[in-house]
Amino acid sequence: MARTVWDSTVGKKTVMAVSGLIMLLYLVVHMIGNLKIFFGAGEFNHYAHWLRTVGEPFMHYEWTLWAVRVVLVVAVVAHAVSAYQLSRRDIKARPTKYVHKKARASYATRTMRWGGVILALFIVWHLLDLTTGTVHSGGFEHGKPYQNVVDTFSTWYGNTIYIVAMLAVGLHVRHGFWSAAQTLGAGSRTRDRALKTTGNALALLLTAGFVAVPVGVMTGVVS
Repeated sequence: MARTVWDSTVGKKTVMAVSGLIMLLYLVVHMIGNLKIFFGAGEFNHYAHWLRTVGEPFMHYEWTLWAVRVVLVVAVVAHAVSAYQLSRRDIKARPTKYVHKKARASYATRTMRWGGVILALFIVWHLLDLTTGTVHSGGFEHGKPYQNVVDTFSTWYGNTIYIVAMLAVGLHVRHGFWSAAQTLGAGSRTRDRALKTTGNALALLLTAGFVAVPVGVMTGVVS
């Protein structure tokens, strides 16, 4: 039964919608946590440590954090695989391009695929930079995320990569939220405008919230 659902176009779209909403929820929580950097090193580092102790003593050190990571990895992989397979299925169904492009298609809609690729590459870079420290500029300090974030956004390329990725996040959320609502049956003629407004608001909020951190470092507000 699960295989039948997965093989269907509706099933793949549903997987995309559910996994996308899981990642959207994570982005909102992650953005709120990131903004704690404006309260100083002590507050931000304490928050990062708290993430590793959530659920203690019932949960062992970092178990909750790893559970969240596993869920996110599954969501990202499911989202990417279903998007790729739907894209290939769409190409096979229409081997020749349309003579006229859809004029009403938004910029976000036309760039969803490239936006997904950009975000996939960004996730790899972001983890290697601020989680493992593999590509981190300067001396990576374990247990001191505040200092590591400031190091990253003290470089022009760190700011460029991050801001471009966050703009891609905004475009992806703007179209993806409305699309997920349609797939899950929440959309209707009466609710369509409200859903699009909500998607636009979420996209703007997330983009502004994430970009505020590198801007804060660049302007010296965070140092």
